Amino acid sequence: MIALLQLLLALGYAVLAHLASLWQHDGCALAALGLLIAMLLVEPLLHRRLWAFAALPLAGWGAYALYDAGQAALPLLLVPVVFVLAIAWIFARTLRPGVEPLITRIVAGIEGGDAQDIAPDLRRYTRSLTAAWAAVLVAMAAANLGLALVASPGGLLERLGVPSPWPITPEQWSWFANLLNYGVIGGFFALEFMVRKRRFPGRYHSFADFLRKLVGLGPVFWRDLLR
Repeated sequence: MIALLQLLLALGYAVLAHLASLWQHDGCALAALGLLIAMLLVEPLLHRRLWAFAALPLAGWGAYALYDAGQAALPLLLVPVVFVLAIAWIFARTLRPGVEPLITRIVAGIEGGDAQDIAPDLRRYTRSLTAAWAAVLVAMAAANLGLALVASPGGLLERLGVPSPWPITPEQWSWFANLLNYGVIGGFFALEFMVRKRRFPGRYHSFADFLRKLVGLGPVFWRDLLR
């Protein structure tokens, strides 16, 4: 239930952030920040974490202060960079020695066994795939940052008083950062499934079957995996 609520808040944020860039509208930017704060704090709030109740008014005040200063859109330029880097870190941190790679653990969960019992060639593949996901996400974060720097008007360089050397419109930045990011992630996910199905045949009947198995792992598995 909480995951679904966070997903809806994330979708609402993406839409409002895009509209804020499309219309150059500080009100939409403030509303997007409000949804972002709600998405980040909804779980601890529902679990009655005292720090979350203290953080909520402070975050709200900060968002309004940025709006009052005409800078409500500034955090929106950085959110896609930070968000994608955070996901990249989730993958990369499991590549340390002595730690099971993230995708190795997911495959073990789907197959109902222990990660140590996975065939050596599949273990090598899932480790390489975990590294590939981390690399793709870091590249996406770099692209998000580069576009945020050169956007005009209102990009990071211009906010620092430096003219954009290769100006793109805020709309063009937003299409990539707030919307096409998800398409890149989804495309890589689907492409990798086709490669995996060809290399390790017989494990999944279809892409839908694969998705059902991922969902079937349950919220407890995913919560523990992402800790």
